[in-house]
Amino acid sequence: MQVSVILGHPRPGSLNQAIARTAAETLTALGHDVRYHDLCAEGFDPLIPAAELARSAVLPPDVARHCAEITAADGIVVVHPNWWGQPPAILKGWIDRVIRPGVCYEFLEGDDGEGVPRGLLKARQAVVLNTANTYPEREAAVFGDPLQLLWKNCIFDLCGVPGFYRRTFGVVCVSSPEERAAWLTEVRQTMTRLFPGRTGDAVP
Repeated sequence: MQVSVILGHPRPGSLNQAIARTAAETLTALGHDVRYHDLCAEGFDPLIPAAELARSAVLPPDVARHCAEITAADGIVVVHPNWWGQPPAILKGWIDRVIRPGVCYEFLEGDDGEGVPRGLLKARQAVVLNTANTYPEREAAVFGDPLQLLWKNCIFDLCGVPGFYRRTFGVVCVSSPEERAAWLTEVRQTMTRLFPGRTGDAVP
């Protein structure tokens, strides 16, 4: 199984980086073909130029590679912090440039973009792992949990991915080393449960 792991966080050594690396290492140990991208470390440009807006646009090599990988992926794991109820700008730019028509979704014949698109992704499972400094009860009651709507309804449902799991780890700013270690253990367990290896054996 090919699994894409996409990290959107600017600081090396962050909890987000630890979560993404733990996910990637667990998936690799399970025998999967992992395509790992730390967008900030790679210097991914989040700004979509006007020339890329057309469906027929010739894409730069790095964007074309991301598009090819996300199209081929059997599973997708996205890791990022909750910043103002949104992903960081670099990850939003990755969405703009990679989750594009003709790659991840299409409109049916005779539809000029006003209808409901059909998803094109072959992935059967998407996982979004977030960190936050807001308690989940407040996030849901006051803000309506916009990240859930964004990733599930606006992106993965639209692109045809039937399985969706999201987990928010927090509150990070007051967490202890023991709590963070437990969260990484949970990441390993989640990867094993949602992306079992060929033998179905768990990774310790």
